Amino acid sequence: HMLAIDLLGKDAQRWLRHLLANDVAKLTLPGKALYSCMLLDNGGVIDDLIVYFFTPQSYRMVVNAGTADKDLAWMQQQASGFDIQLTPRRGDQNALAMIAIQGPNAREKFWAAFPASRELSEPLAAFQAAQWNEWLIARTGYTGEDGFEITLPTLVAARTWLALQNAGVAAIGLGARDTLRLEAGMNLYGQDMDESVGPLESGLGWTIDLKDTARDFIGRKVLEAQKPTHKLVGLLLLDRGVMRSHQKVITPYGAGETTSGSFSPTLNQSIALARVPVGVAIGDEVHVEIRDKQFNAKVVKPNFVRHGKSLVA
Repeated sequence: HMLAIDLLGKDAQRWLRHLLANDVAKLTLPGKALYSCMLLDNGGVIDDLIVYFFTPQSYRMVVNAGTADKDLAWMQQQASGFDIQLTPRRGDQNALAMIAIQGPNAREKFWAAFPASRELSEPLAAFQAAQWNEWLIARTGYTGEDGFEITLPTLVAARTWLALQNAGVAAIGLGARDTLRLEAGMNLYGQDMDESVGPLESGLGWTIDLKDTARDFIGRKVLEAQKPTHKLVGLLLLDRGVMRSHQKVITPYGAGETTSGSFSPTLNQSIALARVPVGVAIGDEVHVEIRDKQFNAKVVKPNFVRHGKSLVA
């Protein structure tokens, strides 16, 4: 569900500083990664992505595969006047695949399958990657769990998958990925934010870097003038039931809506992300409409679980 796009050129850093709300100038260590939103002129989110730094002239971006064509069209449109080259790594002999190994034992099992990689990959800190032959081994933990995300030539992906299974790594589906990222309070593009909603109303204000006042990234002027009326919070269902996306949230300050919802295996109750009026505070109780009935829910910080432990009281 990802696409790697390589970026080369003498203007690579200057272009990314214009394209993204977060500032890639913070990246100085080869392999260091940065999470950012890519915005429209009106401040809406085209996509969220991860950028890996190799040199000021060489980066790799990882975007959502479902928005890849739209992302690439926007990038090409914004590339006019910059000395850069964009190479999506798909569809030919240079195509790349991605395999994510996630969980508390993920790294040890990866090393059991590929012991020669351990010396290079064991020192990696969070949001850091290293080149190992033709592979990029990253530790970005995009599910909220620790582990590695491996970008590798498509031609060797199948046998790599089998080697991981032989080392005791179990295959999981999208349901597991969704509960993991929701327990970690991580946004999913198309549900928690999209082109109609900006990062300030999606709990992503921390990804906007305004420190360099001379940096004029796309959407900056709109964000600086914006006074959000809604914000993203976490909801913990107090009654029996399961919250899903697009359910009405009733608060004393007006209506909101769940953006993502599911049953949390770790907490053994339903959790959700919800966009609610800014007056709603952590600890408040609200009502969620589920099949035309109102259920009680508590407003919590939008991160529920970390390292398998509950973060909500």
